[in-house]
Amino acid sequence: MDSIGERFINETKKIEINESDQAKGISPPSLQSPHDKGLKKIDLIAIENLKMAKKDITKLINQRKSNRVYSEDLLTIEELSYLLWCTQGVKKIISNISTKRTVPSAGSRHPLETYLAINKVESLQKGLYKYLCLEHKLIMIQEDLQIMEKIVQCCNNQKFISNSAVVFIWSVNIYRMKWRHGERAYRYVFLDAGHVGQNLYLSAAVVNCGACTVSVFLDDNLNKLLNIDGKNEFVIYMAAVGKKMTS
Repeated sequence: MDSIGERFINETKKIEINESDQAKGISPPSLQSPHDKGLKKIDLIAIENLKMAKKDITKLINQRKSNRVYSEDLLTIEELSYLLWCTQGVKKIISNISTKRTVPSAGSRHPLETYLAINKVESLQKGLYKYLCLEHKLIMIQEDLQIMEKIVQCCNNQKFISNSAVVFIWSVNIYRMKWRHGERAYRYVFLDAGHVGQNLYLSAAVVNCGACTVSVFLDDNLNKLLNIDGKNEFVIYMAAVGKKMTS
């Protein structure tokens, strides 16, 4: 009998472009998951107004590593704005069907949603937030002084997370990818998550931050914390980010 992993590979081999909902003429899903319209939107700094240090990409790639030790320094709103733009920034909307972003995605479907557990960011209360990529704004889902402890519990008690400034949590709106790619979409979303993780590592280094991606977490617990159903939308990847310790 094939293992779960072998069945996954075998059952997602088929390329269904000609049988997809897109090929059938079904309207595309929204480019951004719905949110509570009553929640206050928090402005971020537009990319054209960001003033980041210029750094050598070859040097950044050579020095890339996971960092699990962070200082007590706060991230600025400018730095957070930059990290969000580098990981899910929208450069162009195409007829409300697809987007061009700062990261690649299979068929430009971009199924990821970004949630943030904020711990040490200036002018932002501790709690759970969501990034509205189409508007380049944040919304606070819930103020929560214990948010980092809850995230740690969902991550099999990886203690280093608790001292990070912010935890990026990426979920998948799976139909946004399945609309074009059918069952093969389940392969592609993991590739998309990897692209985003690498962009975070490199952009974090620009703002003197360390990052560590996290793939060990309790899926059901984390989905519940984010109030997503775990089927149509589910957590796929995470990363802790914090300012580097000064020597």
